[in-house]
Amino acid sequence: MNQEFSIVHLLLNASWVVQAVVLLLLLVSLLSWTAIFRKLLSLSDVRRLNDAFEREFWSGKSLQELFAAAQQNAKLAGPMERIFASGMREYQKLRERRITDSGLLMDGARRAMRASLQREMDEIESNLSMLASVGSVSPYVGLFGTVWGIMHAFTGLAQMQQVTLAKVAPGIAEALVATAIGLFAAIPAVLAFNRFSRDIDRVANRLESFIEEFSNILQRNVGAQATTLTR
Repeated sequence: MNQEFSIVHLLLNASWVVQAVVLLLLLVSLLSWTAIFRKLLSLSDVRRLNDAFEREFWSGKSLQELFAAAQQNAKLAGPMERIFASGMREYQKLRERRITDSGLLMDGARRAMRASLQREMDEIESNLSMLASVGSVSPYVGLFGTVWGIMHAFTGLAQMQQVTLAKVAPGIAEALVATAIGLFAAIPAVLAFNRFSRDIDRVANRLESFIEEFSNILQRNVGAQATTLTR
């Protein structure tokens, strides 16, 4: 009896539709866990790189020194450093065109940083929609497999002269396995989606704050004519 009700035994004796549904859900679960671990690592790198650049930014170095370092470190830079570089690049381009109007200078720098922020957030939020889809769709896919398995089980029972619980239970049990696998795929995806959404919101708020702080620094330097910008 224990062997007959083991998950492996139930799946091996299930209909091909239930087996296909379970195989699909296991594949989706594997992809979901892969995306979860990759997102954990990428968010950890984002926080580490942002922390490192923020320490450099407030260390007292000039903006020109930070900009030169950001250009040299472009491939390994974090989101905050790339946003800073985009704002400085646009600011300097406008200054080279001898634009002295503070409004034009600040609008150009802010637009560049906002565009860079959007690109960075698109990259940070990648695969997040996939986790949301897995979390919302997997239970229904599992339920479809369960309904199909129960239909298949009752169709077989209709041909029997005498129906007992021992004959009904295996068919129902193998059908319910699909729902269990669907929940197994959905629950981690939902939990990870909620966790990552909160973490990404914190990153976005931090980058927004940096843009405002950096804009204030640029505003104070709009009238400066020296090559090296100071705080």
